[in-house]
Amino acid sequence: MIGRIPIQDIHPVVECGQWPAKAAAGETFEISATVFREGHDAVAAGVVLIDPAGARGPLLPMREVAPGTDRWAVDVSLPTEGDWQFRVEAWSDPVGTWLHDAEIKIPRGMDVDLMCEEGARLYERAAKAVRQVGCPECQHRAALLTVAQRLRDDDYDPRARLAAAELPATAAALAAHPLRDLVTRSPRYRVTVDRRRALFGSWYEFFPRSEGAVVEEGVPPTSGNFRTAAERLPAVAGMGFDVVYLPPVHPIGETFRKGRNNTLSPGDDDPGSPWAIGSQDGGHDALHPDLGTFDDFDAFVRRARELGLEVALDLALQCSPDHPWVKEHPEWFTIRADGSIAYAENPPKKYQDIYPMNFDRDPEGVYAEVARVVRHWMSHGVRVFRVDNPHTKPVGFWERLLADVKKTDPDVIFLSEAFTRPPMMRGLAKVGFHQSYTYFTWKNSKSDLEGYLGELSHETSHYLRPNLFVNTPDILHEYLQHGGMPAFKIRAVLAAMASPAWGVYAGYELGENTAVRPGSEEYLHSEKYEFRPRDWAAAEREGRSLAPFITSLNLFRRAHPAVQELRNLRFHEVDHPDIICFSKRLPGAYDASSRRHGIGDVVLVVVNLDPHNTHEATVRLDMPGLGLDWSSEFLVDDELTGETYQWRQSNYVRLDPFVHPAHILTLRTTPSAQA
Repeated sequence: MIGRIPIQDIHPVVECGQWPAKAAAGETFEISATVFREGHDAVAAGVVLIDPAGARGPLLPMREVAPGTDRWAVDVSLPTEGDWQFRVEAWSDPVGTWLHDAEIKIPRGMDVDLMCEEGARLYERAAKAVRQVGCPECQHRAALLTVAQRLRDDDYDPRARLAAAELPATAAALAAHPLRDLVTRSPRYRVTVDRRRALFGSWYEFFPRSEGAVVEEGVPPTSGNFRTAAERLPAVAGMGFDVVYLPPVHPIGETFRKGRNNTLSPGDDDPGSPWAIGSQDGGHDALHPDLGTFDDFDAFVRRARELGLEVALDLALQCSPDHPWVKEHPEWFTIRADGSIAYAENPPKKYQDIYPMNFDRDPEGVYAEVARVVRHWMSHGVRVFRVDNPHTKPVGFWERLLADVKKTDPDVIFLSEAFTRPPMMRGLAKVGFHQSYTYFTWKNSKSDLEGYLGELSHETSHYLRPNLFVNTPDILHEYLQHGGMPAFKIRAVLAAMASPAWGVYAGYELGENTAVRPGSEEYLHSEKYEFRPRDWAAAEREGRSLAPFITSLNLFRRAHPAVQELRNLRFHEVDHPDIICFSKRLPGAYDASSRRHGIGDVVLVVVNLDPHNTHEATVRLDMPGLGLDWSSEFLVDDELTGETYQWRQSNYVRLDPFVHPAHILTLRTTPSAQA
């Protein structure tokens, strides 16, 4: 049944409650619903939160989003991790109905005594309700009884009698203890609250085998290892990163091993692709002998933790022809008509060095082994997994695995690396992946960025958390190939400021931008197929590194909680197609007297998207979206240049991509900034 007071279109709800919505501990998000009733009587609504232990919190009053829309909402923040629930309650608001009519009738002298008596009885009912919840002497009850007394006192002018019902103290009392008739309750809906790293973090990807390898001219590089790679960790932490992500660290097969630039003719010194997992040295639960022992790996994880870094490990469920599983469990693979095992291919492309797994011939056996592998790495300190190509495995497999891990280790985070169709990406997020790669790499125009980032921060934000990687070992977009260092700065600003989670693949800070061939997104001398040692120190000395710039972005992110949120992204109007402006705001404390939140932490970002040319434009701000009045003037500090500007609703900007391609502005309030 629909209920006495209809409650519809509740948000955030995933597939009618089939899966929980997502939030992170302390993250602010909105619960909303459409609430209405027959006739003209007033309605109101609120939200009740149920914590993981089953305890119910107080009723949180919802506000009507816009008069006449019947849409109600409240911002909530869940403080602890776990499985929360919420429900929406709606009710007839007799005091609101009376007050609406009284403000029309009493000033006109219509039914004054009758209206005042009816109002007095309502306020007495409200006061009685206050006593019933255990607050007989509180100021709220006194305020409500004072209104009832004044309404009956005909020594006062009718307008003065009505004015008592309009005092702030009266409104506060009713907000705390609303008089509710015909209360209707929605079903309960679930919200999974994860630790903050599931929402906020800066990721850095590098290949341990390239760190510590020889970089001398004319000397063939040899493999780095976990010990030499650990020497790179202080620099990664120094740039303000939170997660260091390692591609597969397992033994690499010999059969059909790939050579440089993805050729089929490897040299004797070519290490092969780390994603061709498995050899006589072991499979997914083993380490490549060149990288070191498990003692070395454990020491690497400990060193990362000492520096404030988490280690993310690649989970790639595929095998080289030499993987032990191929001999021990041929039923885990697809057998072709000629008896051979099917290798990976996307015709006309062939990947003979990789055997995809078949999840249908022995699903229980495959599941048990994968679960064992995941827990094996968890036992070695890995609490974050970047899952390679999850869209090529059954969605139900992931739902089961992630749920089982969550039961025992809810702090473990899984990132979905699925550059595929939107329904699959969204489906993986719904069944439990904590973060997702996105199409951000291919969104470079203003219209594309506004549309896509708007979708990520609002439409899908209650279940899909984006991680905006600016590049990957597989993706070197033409924007970076041809835009020079300005392009690298521009994309870093966009990713780091627009999303609470972003990522960089090593070499980005050096501006590595050479593709294997025109029209390709593959790197020349791709690190997927060969060692790629870099002389980081020389780049720093010669001023060729973006490390200081990236550091400033990450340190700013840590200092400003507004940037650590996803759902607060707001775009502002700019009269130039190559300049984009957006803001993020985390409001301050709520002031009951003014019924407004404090301005709080406000960040404004203005970016020139053209890496080749200087552009000028006028930025027109949505002032209420910043917590300001339309006429406000205020100071902003540019965190990239150290300059201070006085801004208002309309502002001139000029951005030179070779000098400063962006403004990252923090708002400094003045006495006139807020009403």
